[in-house]
Amino acid sequence: MSSDTSLPSAASTRSADSEQPASTRQYVTFTAANEVFAVEMGPVQEIIRMPNVARVPLSPPSVLGLANLRGKILPIVSLRRTLGLPEVEVDENARAVVIDIGQPLGFVVDQVSSVVAVDESKIEGVQGITAAINTDMLCGLIKDVGDHAMVMLLDFRKLIEREFAQMAEMQKNQGRVGSGRAASASGDEQGVSTDLRLVSFDIGGQEYAIPIEHVQEIVHLTQKIVKVPNSQSHVLGVMTLRNGLLPLVSLRHMFSLQASRNQSQSRVLVVTTAALSVGVVVDNVREVLRVSLSDVEVMPGMLARESDMADISEICRLEDGKRLVSIISIDNLFRDAAIKEALTNVSKNTDIGLENGGNATAATSTDEQLVVFRLGGEEFAVPIDCVQEILRVPESLTHVPKSPPSVEGVVNLRGSVLPVLDLRRRLSLKTLPRNDAQRIMVLLINGGQTGFIVDSVVEVLKVPQSQIEPSPSLSSVNATLLSRMVNLEQQKRMVQLIDAAHLLDDVELGSVAEIAT
Repeated sequence: MSSDTSLPSAASTRSADSEQPASTRQYVTFTAANEVFAVEMGPVQEIIRMPNVARVPLSPPSVLGLANLRGKILPIVSLRRTLGLPEVEVDENARAVVIDIGQPLGFVVDQVSSVVAVDESKIEGVQGITAAINTDMLCGLIKDVGDHAMVMLLDFRKLIEREFAQMAEMQKNQGRVGSGRAASASGDEQGVSTDLRLVSFDIGGQEYAIPIEHVQEIVHLTQKIVKVPNSQSHVLGVMTLRNGLLPLVSLRHMFSLQASRNQSQSRVLVVTTAALSVGVVVDNVREVLRVSLSDVEVMPGMLARESDMADISEICRLEDGKRLVSIISIDNLFRDAAIKEALTNVSKNTDIGLENGGNATAATSTDEQLVVFRLGGEEFAVPIDCVQEILRVPESLTHVPKSPPSVEGVVNLRGSVLPVLDLRRRLSLKTLPRNDAQRIMVLLINGGQTGFIVDSVVEVLKVPQSQIEPSPSLSSVNATLLSRMVNLEQQKRMVQLIDAAHLLDDVELGSVAEIAT
């Protein structure tokens, strides 16, 4: 994203200043709703075309969203909304004027006119002026400058203070509040029972699963797969994952099944053990399961010796035995000849070693695992540690009389009552009719489980801490609930991180706990 309108360089500004009286200042002029405004050049960082924005829930109405400006997160604000002017569709003439008064903000204007030099003696007060906006937001008036009979000088400092009055206070308190809630959440998790957590997926119409602790992330199957010479059919090749090389193995081929004709739903499970990682290609990912150990049985010895079943160590019986999920043993998987061949061939044919930390996809202490999901056209995520499981939304939820409006209903989760809320409603977004893509994400909050309905679950993503940065503090709720952002600049992608500990306030926590009991 490059600057659209060139601003004078520091050198040229100094040169111009040397030729002008000391009382002369430079201003950028622009229009909004047929009104002409100006701002002093000093705080204007640059002027850019209208960027793509990620909408932010619970932010002030004037905030259109967040944009990526050369790797930095930039809030984009509608000047029309801020000034109470009628809204119009943004067209190709619109520009974002980036103002930095403590925190950079991009203000969308209808059109940028010019840069003008004005003698201070020509700037008048705003007393008695009749304008379409609140004159408290003005700091002066310029007459007969350029082609304009009257130009209003906007006081962006006052404007920002009015719209974002809590910014400074929130930024001051954010670290202290966040650390306290995080410590509480960590303590809550220590008391959780040791059920088995699995990522389930389909291969040839059969359901399988891998323990979630071995799944580093789940990504789409890229079209850019580099074939490895002299490899068997089950070794698909290698793909690039964050500048590292990931060997890909097809479970369909390992299970002696024909290749899938439709790969649009195919996913890659990045499976890791010790310092080795491999991409296991599956037909599609179903859900994250949390099952009781009493529902898991060891694979019968006779079947375990069969070649097709050698990688399967246990069977999980769900829904009164109507649903069987085969659990793949990671130890057996990495001893499989197909996996060994993939790792060996990739190591031979690349300059990047795959052992002892050489594999760029292996987890490090600075990586964070996230479950990414969608609400509308935006992506959000929560840390995987707080996700207990992911369920399909039943045809109907059981309504609880006198429950809070935020509670959609309850479901029976293995004999326990699970309160379910619509995350769209919690974030003040427009609700949608139920559909097959929606899922219930079961989150651990303050020691209790609560389900949140999301539009769809996208993937499990492993992100280096270097790509996670604080979000601009746009409101008090936003500053705690959405305090961090994943900024994937190369992918032109931003993912808003939700702090699950702040999804429910104390009153809601009490109501949800009462429903669950």
